[in-house]
Amino acid sequence: MEEPDDLTPLDPAYQSMLRLQFALVALVLLAGATVAEYFIPGYTGAVWAPVIVFALWLLIRMPMRRYAARGYTLEGERLRVVRGILFRSDTVVPFGRVQHIDVNEGPLERVFHLATVTVHTAGTHNASVSLPGLKREDAMAMREEIRAAIRRDTQ
Repeated sequence: MEEPDDLTPLDPAYQSMLRLQFALVALVLLAGATVAEYFIPGYTGAVWAPVIVFALWLLIRMPMRRYAARGYTLEGERLRVVRGILFRSDTVVPFGRVQHIDVNEGPLERVFHLATVTVHTAGTHNASVSLPGLKREDAMAMREEIRAAIRRDTQ
């Protein structure tokens, strides 16, 4: 088994995108905490304090941990995707099993010039492997590299 150091890290902009996603979640939590504080007689901060601590943890620590816990290698005739903080997942996709490849960009990904590559394989259980956090150009190049490898196998 390969060591995690052998993995290619995701684009650093992925960390910023995660931070923005978590900021949106934190805003919703803070709005809920504000409503709860309003209905508590006399301002106590009993709801606000833990929500602010949790929101700070979401904004500061979680993007770094998520970013560091993901990586990939694209070598030979396979794609290896590693992810997970508590539950680690190490998935290897041989190009011979690939049915088709998608490159997706959500609104936040477009803002940060990122994309997600999804490789669909033959089979039913866990038939798709997604790799978010790639620079858009890298995702397109990865798709073309996998397509070229598939074409070589079918000829």
